[in-house]
Amino acid sequence: MKNRKRLLLLLGTVLLAVVLVGCGTAPINADSTGFWDRYIVLNFSRVIIWLSDLFSGSYGLGIIVFTLLIRIVLLPLMHGQTKSTRKMSEIQPRLKALQAKYSSKDAETQGKLKEETSKLYSEAGVNPAAGCLPLVIQMPLLMGLYQAISRTEELRSGSFLWLNLGRPDPIFILPIVAAVLTYATTKLSTMSQAESNPAMSSMMYMMPALILFMGITLPSALSLYWVVGNAFSVGQTLLLNNPFKIIKEREGKLQIERDRQRTLEKALNPKKKKKKK
Repeated sequence: MKNRKRLLLLLGTVLLAVVLVGCGTAPINADSTGFWDRYIVLNFSRVIIWLSDLFSGSYGLGIIVFTLLIRIVLLPLMHGQTKSTRKMSEIQPRLKALQAKYSSKDAETQGKLKEETSKLYSEAGVNPAAGCLPLVIQMPLLMGLYQAISRTEELRSGSFLWLNLGRPDPIFILPIVAAVLTYATTKLSTMSQAESNPAMSSMMYMMPALILFMGITLPSALSLYWVVGNAFSVGQTLLLNNPFKIIKEREGKLQIERDRQRTLEKALNPKKKKKKK
């Protein structure tokens, strides 16, 4: 149930982002009013242009550096989310045991299940909502970036490599790369989980498909943002939460436990008497 809720929250947030990116079409400038326009969109525009000026006026490089700065700021939050997801995976057997123990649907039993589940989360240091927090935070950033580009003449008409940053990628290279990196990011984050998670398995395919669709239809600057951001996420995962290392450590611990059990069984079982000649 919790996995289903997280998946619905994810899809709802992305849908909200798709709807809201169309809000606000007036050019942005120093005279713009309102909290969103004046303090978010306008400042995003100014920062990207300032960064672009540092790189010979390349707006594409400005967006790349802007994306990296955002990812660095969000790094502690993303790292915490990864650790929380890993802990959630590790306690799944205990959580399922509780659900089986308190399977009755009456109010008293369900209240006891909720109490024991909260206790389990507290002991494991897990916050079930932590997995959705980075996504919720990134959505306003994505919307702000979209509007900063679409409502700023310099950025809307800017170019980078073969791209017109205010228009979709004409040969779909960036959307495809963004979708592949989105898949790689989700795949790496799920590899280290002790048990398969149906919700995450669905996200592994749904998110790349959604990113591909949005990349094909929205300005190429957003695809550039996704490519850089997800490439950063892949590197971050391999560096800080390497799934191959985690799996190797888990297998080592299981092997130690199996060896300990075999040693214990040998110690408890009486030795067989040697047959008399």
